[in-house]
Amino acid sequence: QVQLVESGGGLVQAGGSLRLSCAASGSIFSFRTMAWYRQAPGKQREFVARITGGGYTDYSDSVKGRFAISRDRAMKTVSLQMNSLKPEDTAVYVCYAESGHTYWGQGTQVTVSS
Repeated sequence: QVQLVESGGGLVQAGGSLRLSCAASGSIFSFRTMAWYRQAPGKQREFVARITGGGYTDYSDSVKGRFAISRDRAMKTVSLQMNSLKPEDTAVYVCYAESGHTYWGQGTQVTVSS
């Protein structure tokens, strides 16, 4: 059974930074893709960033230039460095991983105050 566990969320003022991490446990060799999504209250879940085993990265336009996704060499841990945070970044951030099957974490709350 594979589990994804996020950490690093919290409360920060606008303009500040946070670093999220997501670690996988269980019977998995490595993932092909790991990503972050977020869901704000009353809104649908939206894509934030992804990284592949080959190191390709992709970002939503709303975070491009402010957020950076990275992974460990084993492709079992993914991090999201979030800089220049804005109140509109407030959401539950959820980790995603894919290796033929897809997996989701429980999420971690990020709150940005103005």
